[in-house]
Amino acid sequence: KVTDNARNSLASLKRENPRLEPTLAIIQAHNDQLIQEANKNFAKEIGLRVIHICLPEGSTKDEIVSEILRLNEDPNVQGLALDLPESLYSSKVLNAVKPEKDVDGLSSVNLGRLVHGDVCDCLVPPTVCAVMELLEDIGGKKVLLVGARGAEGAALQSVLQRRGAAVLSCHWEAPQLQSELRHADTVVFGSTKPHDVPVSCIKPEATVISCARHPLPEKHSYGQQNTAAAEKAVGSLAVAMRMQNMVKNMERWIQSQQYRKWDLRSLKLQPLSPVPSDIEISRAQSPKAVDVLAKEIGLLTDEIEIYGQTKAKVRLSLLERLKDQPDGKYVLVAGITPTPLGEGKSTVTVGLVQALTAHLNINSFACLRQPSQGPTFGVKGGAAGGGYAQVIPMEEFNLHLTGDIHAITAANNLLAAAIDARILHENTQSDKSLYNRLVPVVNGVRGFSAIQLARLRRLGINKTDPETLTEEEISKFVRLGIDPSTITWQRVVDTNDRFLRRITVGQANTEKGFVRQAQFDIAVASEIMAILALTTSLQDMKERLGRMVVANDKKGQPVTAEDLGVTGALAVLMKDAIKPTLMQTLEGTPVFVHAGPFANIAHGNSSVLADKIALKLVGEKGFVVTEAGFGADIGMEKFFNIKCRASGLVPSVVVLVATVRALKMHGGGPNVTAGAPLKKEYTEENLQLVADGCCNLQKQIQITQLFGVPVVVALNVFKTDSPAEVDLVCKIAKESGAFDAVPCNHWSAGGKGAVKLAQAVEKAANQKNSFKYLYSLELPIVEKIRIIAQKVYGAQDIELSPAAQSQVDRYTQQGFGNLPICMAKTHLSLSHQPERKGVPTGFILPISDVRASIGAGFIYPLVGTMSTMPGLPTRPCFYDIDLDPITEQVKGLF
Repeated sequence: KVTDNARNSLASLKRENPRLEPTLAIIQAHNDQLIQEANKNFAKEIGLRVIHICLPEGSTKDEIVSEILRLNEDPNVQGLALDLPESLYSSKVLNAVKPEKDVDGLSSVNLGRLVHGDVCDCLVPPTVCAVMELLEDIGGKKVLLVGARGAEGAALQSVLQRRGAAVLSCHWEAPQLQSELRHADTVVFGSTKPHDVPVSCIKPEATVISCARHPLPEKHSYGQQNTAAAEKAVGSLAVAMRMQNMVKNMERWIQSQQYRKWDLRSLKLQPLSPVPSDIEISRAQSPKAVDVLAKEIGLLTDEIEIYGQTKAKVRLSLLERLKDQPDGKYVLVAGITPTPLGEGKSTVTVGLVQALTAHLNINSFACLRQPSQGPTFGVKGGAAGGGYAQVIPMEEFNLHLTGDIHAITAANNLLAAAIDARILHENTQSDKSLYNRLVPVVNGVRGFSAIQLARLRRLGINKTDPETLTEEEISKFVRLGIDPSTITWQRVVDTNDRFLRRITVGQANTEKGFVRQAQFDIAVASEIMAILALTTSLQDMKERLGRMVVANDKKGQPVTAEDLGVTGALAVLMKDAIKPTLMQTLEGTPVFVHAGPFANIAHGNSSVLADKIALKLVGEKGFVVTEAGFGADIGMEKFFNIKCRASGLVPSVVVLVATVRALKMHGGGPNVTAGAPLKKEYTEENLQLVADGCCNLQKQIQITQLFGVPVVVALNVFKTDSPAEVDLVCKIAKESGAFDAVPCNHWSAGGKGAVKLAQAVEKAANQKNSFKYLYSLELPIVEKIRIIAQKVYGAQDIELSPAAQSQVDRYTQQGFGNLPICMAKTHLSLSHQPERKGVPTGFILPISDVRASIGAGFIYPLVGTMSTMPGLPTRPCFYDIDLDPITEQVKGLF
């Protein structure tokens, strides 16, 4: 019966999936040919393919685990079972099997579900199935389990209790065994009976079942004294049940592979004209509860951590659950060289996903950067998109969110404090005094911490007992010897505070005269923010944090966060920040907000993790749309050469955002200044200015084509743009190599205004993609800089200052020459001079300095003078921001 059911179920699966070749791997560590033959015969009868991995007798647990891990990663193996000596069935071995491949159902994950009654989400171990098959109605009967230990014993006890039996467990040596045997209605032997243990006390009418791994004959009569009980061995029935479990596993595996559309309820929009302020639009829409949104897009309850009603952190465990799910299409939104007002990349990103999901019924995700408090209260205001294409609630998006930037600030400044404190203590203490404080006696015991042991190993000191180090070894261990003049790690604050651009630290008397010049950067310029955006796992983040170089020692060698012993503490501060934050658009479609690296000295893109999770959630036919900071010459180039290298993801389409306003500026129009009214050239039709300015659009299209990715131009339409101007831009864009060029009205109409853009993106994503990087990492640092300057910016050549050349030589000598390049350049021109618009040529690109973010994994040359701390203007945005004390509503954010 069991075999017939399994065979019929598998045949049905194969009819629906003709290419299906279900394969069960069995690891065997004994010479019992009977078990091997039983597995093969039942598998053949059902239609399964079985691979036996026969390890030698005496194999260790580590050897078995190593084989399990290999099979876990084999995509051709869908099920994994173990036939081992009883002594090897430890939790270490059982839990090495991936839960989704665990045919025997003995991993802690499966057992936990079984014990908690989640029968639909788990597999009952084959031996347990066999026992239950052999037993008739056991409700209210007394069942004695003898020698049933470990995972199988726990599973058996749980299932029996659920069937209403009174279960008692006993080991073979228990003094009460004889007494319990006399009273039991059913006796289940979980392991082979020792020869010296009499079982003659079993009641004649009792049912006796043996689960011993080495099969006994199907029936064995004890024939001793007062018992006529016969023992039934689960034997071949357990093997059949194993094959049945494998078929169930295949059903689940196929289900997990299938593309599943979201059950998402879009929110309706009723656009007004004239378009109200962003915050009025945001507040007029009632967002879905975030747990409802999470369920709609396929997230499980234990995969989200809710913050209030409208935002939630998403756990990285999701990547493991969906690792076999095909990725969706990957779309980057970049832009032409913008005016100081910005051209609406975030708005296009949001409008595009609203169009895809709410209007074309295609799963899509927007992945955006978290805005810094600096621009929010400084010049720009909010950064949640705009008009009827924005993330809501916008005040939560723009203010604190889930605290990631605060975590980065705390971690960054902990490391800064550690640097100065270490210099002070080394300068004021002897080696012995330092050693006694760094490795103190606690409760009479002296020991190295894990990070200190790691430092000893790096120094070549292979000792673990603090009392055995020589004086020379102690000196090497306690002295980092930081050269204060080489410190590159700065303190940060998430506020535009120009008076912190240059400061003096150490002026208090307690610092004993160790004064030095330092500075503050804005928090999003911290290397920790860049690491957050590029990391692929918690372990990867921890390793990157440890690799951060903060200074050189007096011998010219790099000093890292790991050397300072602070890596673990930094990881603790960042443990929640690594999880992307789930929010929604005005039309109820999902958005990930995660990381916000400075787009000049860092790569200016949201996180790799958010993109990876979103690509799994949207499914094979879905789209993930992410945005790169500033123009395509900066944000897009870094997205391809830095972010795509870190993630291994391949982009499908680039959406290049342009505006008539910006093109007129590039065509020779007057200066555009934030806060000042636009000149008439920008509000009246002027086809010549537009035509002349399209040179910048053409250049940015050419830059995209360097990477082999199809490009769609999105013309963000303003009410002052004439139809003739719009048509002219689209015509020139298509003639210049764009796959398509589409006018967009999402700002005033929501997703409906970007439907044509969405359709163009969908078509472009089906085009042949020949993505390639711009340069090889093996090239020298200077050559990589030159390739970017010439091929992307259009420079004639580059010129390094003596300081920059010195740094290049140092980084090369220190082994950092194979890192990608992250250019720090103005976003207001293709060149290094903000006033040069259009497509400047013939210029020499000056490299004033070269710095390194070793933890993040890039070298960043400074083109001219770059500020890492913005300043407040004469009239900052905070003049308009207020809080209603009665309603507690935020006013004036945008």
